[in-house]
Amino acid sequence: MSHRPAPATPTRRRQRGAALLTAMVIVTLVATLAASMIWQQWRAVQIEAAERSRAQSAWILQGALDWSRLILREDARTGGADHLGEPWAVPLAEARLSTFLAIDRDRTDDAPEAFLSGRIEDAQSRFNLRNLVNGPEVSEPDVQALARLCETAEVPSALAQSLAEALRAATLANAETAPLPPQSIDQVTWLGIDADSLRRLRRYVVLLPSRTPVNLNTAQREVIAAAVAGLDLATAERLVQERQRSPFKSLAAAQALLPTGIRLDPQRVSVASRYFVVTGRLRLDERVLDERSLVERRGVEVVALSRERVAGIEETQ
Repeated sequence: MSHRPAPATPTRRRQRGAALLTAMVIVTLVATLAASMIWQQWRAVQIEAAERSRAQSAWILQGALDWSRLILREDARTGGADHLGEPWAVPLAEARLSTFLAIDRDRTDDAPEAFLSGRIEDAQSRFNLRNLVNGPEVSEPDVQALARLCETAEVPSALAQSLAEALRAATLANAETAPLPPQSIDQVTWLGIDADSLRRLRRYVVLLPSRTPVNLNTAQREVIAAAVAGLDLATAERLVQERQRSPFKSLAAAQALLPTGIRLDPQRVSVASRYFVVTGRLRLDERVLDERSLVERRGVEVVALSRERVAGIEETQ
């Protein structure tokens, strides 16, 4: 005679259900902890890779800055005027650096595609907004020069006077309600200039630590015409064409090409520069990192005054 198993009692069914639920909770907890550990390990690897990439980028871009210092230092030793025919004005062509970044130079397949390029620009090829203030006073000749430049850039000429007054207020030590003194051209908006006007003027102006003249050997015709009172764009263009054939070695050489009655002011124009902008570009695959440095040449020494990095994506053609 066969015996059928006794049906499970409600108590036993509850015990089995509790055991199954406990097992599921344990499995879920173990899976969660395992996933968390994997994520933390992955995150640590990503942080280490990012830090290594940042360190590599830093010393590569430092190399671009050192290159510019060497070029400018050698140029200072030769002396004379600064013009666009000198070695510092020749851009550093993009060079592949993947081989140097690889740990094993014989195995570069896994090395990142790294390229470095750079260029040096004469900061004194633009009108220096710092010239608007001469000590505690507004410099009227420079305000007029900026007003002429505003007309060329299709910006209201009244902006020149208001910008000069705001910059004067910002530089006064005892001005409690004055805006903060800007340290770069992007910060000029603190003085009340709107973004569109600054965009139109950007290619013609710069903000340097001290007053500087415009270099006739490197400036655009619009900047030259604005810096020299009474000079029109046609005559400024003639100066640009002449300097391409033979750079001006002195102001007297440029003065000889000007109409009677127009005089070059040594405080506002020159043929030499001491401030330069160095741009180093590092390209890693599709990522691009630009570093812009403002340097000052003091005799044969070249000092970096500021450095700014901008990251972006390489544009595809």
